[in-house]
This record gives sequence, structure tokens and C-alpha cells, in this order.
Amino acid sequence: MTAISMGKLLNLSRLAGPDGRFRMLAVDQRASMRATLAKRAGKAEEDVTFLEMAKVKALLTKTLAPQATAILTDPVYGLPYSALSLPSRVGLLLAIEETGYEVEQEDFQERRTVLLEDWSVEKAKRAGANAIKLLVYYRFDLSPETKAHQESIVREVGEACAAFDLPFVLEVVSYPLGEGSADSPEYARRKPELVIANAREFSRPGYRVDLLKLEFPADLKYTEEFCHKAFDGKTREPVYSLEQVREFCRELDAAAAVPWVILSAGVGIREFLLQVELACEAGASGFLCGRAIWKDALELYPDLAAMEKFLNEEGVYNFQRANAASMRAVPWFAHRRFAEGIVPAGIGPDWYRTY
Repeated sequence: MTAISMGKLLNLSRLAGPDGRFRMLAVDQRASMRATLAKRAGKAEEDVTFLEMAKVKALLTKTLAPQATAILTDPVYGLPYSALSLPSRVGLLLAIEETGYEVEQEDFQERRTVLLEDWSVEKAKRAGANAIKLLVYYRFDLSPETKAHQESIVREVGEACAAFDLPFVLEVVSYPLGEGSADSPEYARRKPELVIANAREFSRPGYRVDLLKLEFPADLKYTEEFCHKAFDGKTREPVYSLEQVREFCRELDAAAAVPWVILSAGVGIREFLLQVELACEAGASGFLCGRAIWKDALELYPDLAAMEKFLNEEGVYNFQRANAASMRAVPWFAHRRFAEGIVPAGIGPDWYRTY
């Protein structure tokens, strides 16, 4: 039997539906959302006010959270103005990192994660969080200094989550270094190796990760089947087949020694739905998705009434389709990590004394 601490066990269950599958909404975006709102409003990013950001996040939460098993938001603009819109049955994840990243070694553009100042796992727990989410940018061929920095932050947050008995959800994102842009055949070829290696690295017990939020291990727009204008009207050079992509998904599942969910990385809804199907077929326990579901609503900003109408119609429909695409997801408690079953750690007559 695998022992899980009481807090982590109950809160992991809270993030999933009764069937143990995660269908989670992400609205923790900050810098990227600010840039989009500024563009739509025709003003500089620095002129987008705090309340403008908070109102958009509150609107996303009110309209879409009822479709989710849990919602990921931030403690800056998200939670304070959205708290009253959270359905009581929906779990809450709170981000702990600062938006964006620091760039080290200009020649290589390596990215370093920074934790949000004056925020902590302890505060998140007091605020009602059911889990902590940390985003790190990572690839196995980073400089030793950047690798050490990123790995140290993951360990730091993992230890804090263990101390306060909250599940640790780690989002790991790769990025191009020397392969050109993220939308290039060179990077498409590298992506399976990078994503699979990331899952393997951060499944190590020393990081204390409970749930991995992972990229899809390929770019479907570079498959033989979908490279001809299938998702965005652009023709690309094929670098692999759909069957090879299925194998990448199976390899990713084998590398993930803890339950995992798929993220959307801002792709369109049609592409994301196929990603969800393929990932869940291979062993994912669901998804944690934001922009693929709601990004088109931001194009209607600053008309909040039009945004709300779109979200209640197209946004809800997008979420319902994602939920349907995840029907074959593996319940988190059925992951091979728990093949022999789960038991609350330390249970016995003196559990309450030693907890």
C-alpha cells in the first residue's frame, strides 16, 4: 500500500471529480493576459489597471468554474475578486510563482523561475487552497547554474507543501534554445525528447511532486495528418506521424512516476481536444486548461457583456467538449504509483497525536 498524508489525500480528491479524473480550469495568467487586454483596449500594457485584470478573471471564474472539478488562479488579481464566484464543490489551486521569468545568459536566453514575493504555501493554505501550483521552465540541457536554480525552487516548494500537507502540482514547460522558434520543425523534432525527460526528472521522489502538469509531447501541427492547414490555416513541414505521436504519449506516461494531466499551452480548442484524447488514451488523468477554452473571449474586450455572452455559450461548450474528450482519463488513484492501493499515512489509534 502507498501511504499518503491525510491533507494531501483529501485535497487531491477535492481537485478531481467523483471518478478521480481532473477537469481543471486555469485562469492564473497575468502578463500574457495584460498584453492581450492592452492590445484590445488600444493602450499600453502599463495602463491596464488592477481592477480591469481582476474583473476579467472574475468573469472567467463565474462563467466557467461550474464546469470544472477545480480552478487554478493567482493570489494577485484572481482569488480576491473571484472568491465569491467559486462553486463550493470546485477545488482551488493557487499559483506561487511570479509571472514570467528572469533571463540568464543572454546568448542562450535561459529562463529562471522567481517565486511571488510576500506569498507562501502557508498563506495559500490559510486562504483556502486545496493545492499549490508552481510553473518552471526546464530542459535537461540547460547550463548547470540554471538547472540547479530551477531544481532548487521545485525542491523548496515541494518541502513547503509537505510541511503544510498540501498537494504539490508542478507545471513543467520546455522552450527552444538554438532550435529556432517554438513553431519550427527543428523544435517540433526536439519536443518529444524534452517533454518526456522533464516528466522523468520531476517524478523523482526528492521533489515531492504529487501531480505533474505536462505539455503535450509533440506538436500536432507538424504531423503528416494535420500539417496541411488543419488547425490554423498554415501549411508546415511534417516531422512525424500521428502513430509516432501516440508512442510519444505512451513514453511520456511511462516517464511520469506520478499522476499527470495535460496543459493547453495556448493552442486552439480543436487541437487541444485531440491532445486530450491522445494523452488520456496513454494514461493522463485529465487536463488543466485555460486559454484553449477561453482565449477567444478576450478578443471581445473591453465589452464585458459580449465576453460574458461568449463565455456562457462558446466557452461553456468548449469546456464540455474537453470534459468529453477526457472520458478515457485514468483516475488519479488508479495510476501505477498506487497499484497496491492507498492508505492514509500514520493511521492508527494515535494518529491525531502524531499528525
